[in-house]
Amino acid sequence: MGGVTGPVFLWLQVVLGVTLHRARRTLLQAAILFCVLALLVWVAVFLYGSFYYSYMPTVSFSTPVHYHYSSDCDATNSVLCSFPVANISLLKNGKDQVMIYGQPYRISLELEMPESLVNKQLGMFMIKMSCYTNDGQTVAAVVRSAMLHYRSGLLQTLNTLLFSPLLLTGMTEQKQLVDVELFSDYKANSYQPTVGAVIEIQSRLVQVYSAQLRIHAFFTGIRYLLYNFPVMSAVIGVASNFAFLSVIVLFGYLQFIWGGLWPPEQVRVMMGDTTRMQWRREEARKRMSFSQTKIPQKDNDHVAEQLEEPRQEASVIQKGR
Repeated sequence: MGGVTGPVFLWLQVVLGVTLHRARRTLLQAAILFCVLALLVWVAVFLYGSFYYSYMPTVSFSTPVHYHYSSDCDATNSVLCSFPVANISLLKNGKDQVMIYGQPYRISLELEMPESLVNKQLGMFMIKMSCYTNDGQTVAAVVRSAMLHYRSGLLQTLNTLLFSPLLLTGMTEQKQLVDVELFSDYKANSYQPTVGAVIEIQSRLVQVYSAQLRIHAFFTGIRYLLYNFPVMSAVIGVASNFAFLSVIVLFGYLQFIWGGLWPPEQVRVMMGDTTRMQWRREEARKRMSFSQTKIPQKDNDHVAEQLEEPRQEASVIQKGR
């Protein structure tokens, strides 16, 4: 009994050792594979994020418009001394351009105006916007008209009665937001980039609480897909980067482990057959020329047989392929 137990125990010990070795090797390979996949996913996400950040321009830009006018005249009846004018910078942080080249933008001016008697009697007024370059040259100019929305006396009275609690507490005011579209399809010039704009209200009677200049981009093509379908675009972009990086890593692995898809030994053998046949033909020709001068005719037959050997080997190789 003891003689049988010894070999069985030894066999179990060997099997257990081999199993543990294989399990440890499999676990190590799985860990390496997981780390490689995690690295590829991270690089794919980083590449897509870098592409999105560099390719997608600013979607919307808003800046306050502060008007100034002359006050050194004897103005009466709420008449200003000059037209209100504002100079707006179209640079982010004073360096980066808001509008990129070739991208269409919608530029609008939002005026917050009180429903005062002066503004109601004002009627229509003109707004002029001039875009200029870094050297002060005007590249685009537009003039648009605007006015308060009409409200009848009865409607205004009912609105005042309905919102009187909010009006008395100061939670709301009797004002209107007038949105004036200045440019519907503005495109910046690459040779003359737009760095600022001058906005002028051509009226000395207008009353304005505040104003905002809004710039909104209209995307087309790839930018339209990236902006309107961000999740789908991100999945497709990351998956494409991951597939491309996986192919590169796979080719690198094959080159490192097996010497590539076509091992150099196989290429060397294939090239060696052709080189060997050419070398034998050259040797046979040299022997033929030598035999014609110094060797008798019976030796020429022997040389001719040697000349036929490379041809027969070439035909056998071609049949084998």
